[in-house]
Amino acid sequence: MKKRLLKKVREKLGPDFDVETHFSPSYNPWDERLCLVPDGDLFKAIKAGKAEVVTAEIERFTSDGIRLQSGAELAADIIVTATGLNLEVQGGIAFTVDGEPVDFARTFIYKGIMNADVPNLINTFGYVNASWTLRADLIADYSCRLLNHMRRQGYRQATPRLRPDEVEMAPRPWSEEFTPGYIARSLDQLPKQGTHEPWLNVQEYELDKKLLIQEPLEDGVLQFDV
Repeated sequence: MKKRLLKKVREKLGPDFDVETHFSPSYNPWDERLCLVPDGDLFKAIKAGKAEVVTAEIERFTSDGIRLQSGAELAADIIVTATGLNLEVQGGIAFTVDGEPVDFARTFIYKGIMNADVPNLINTFGYVNASWTLRADLIADYSCRLLNHMRRQGYRQATPRLRPDEVEMAPRPWSEEFTPGYIARSLDQLPKQGTHEPWLNVQEYELDKKLLIQEPLEDGVLQFDV
């Protein structure tokens, strides 16, 4: 993927542009989000000398702009920071179950959308490597299936529960492949994955479709109460 992307950039910018330095960040494609330029207008502007892309580490701000660790300085009238975002888990809402506060960092994620021992709570988090709404639609379909099933059966509560042989299951980070700074800084606050289904937070449409649409609602893990 990386070689293919760099090849496309070289085709747009020509052999004289230092693609390896300025279009090769320290992380691999899809470790962080990709930005698409469908019409290639960015590359046209760079080639015409109207814009510049510099990839380097910042040493400090100066009165005239930004000083890089290489010693070079970038003049700037306006600086827009694009890093430093911190996620607010569950919107900062304080959840309780039976009067006890919920620490989501100590829960396991069920099918990527619910939390062990937390009833009637479904989270919508789309794909980071595809259309966000692909997964959001699957979760909406699952939510409707679940609500209709509960209504028909007279259930008031649906709660994922660890099975006896899963109580000591080793936790894994909520995200292992997509690790931009704002995710990495929040991993200690986010739910954990387990070692097997359904305690996984996958980023794969076909597997999500199996987990959320094709598998039965009453799977022995999701417990129902009237």
